[in-house]
Amino acid sequence: MKSVISIRVPQELKREMDRLRGEINWSEEIREFIRRKIQEYKKKKVLEEVLSYIQGLPQVPRGTVRELVREDRDSH
Repeated sequence: MKSVISIRVPQELKREMDRLRGEINWSEEIREFIRRKIQEYKKKKVLEEVLSYIQGLPQVPRGTVRELVREDRDSH
């Protein structure tokens, strides 16, 4: 099932859209634009959540990573 939405555009823009009606499927273009915007928003929210989580992690003392890598290499 589909829903109908409506938007208002300036008359000049509507005239331009009407001129291109045979060349451009405006309904499909607008649906695709909305899909992309929703995906962009979702990605942005996930990124914000990940960054917030990372910033909440405790600091690792300087040199810890180097020691862990060295320990791992020496164990082989």
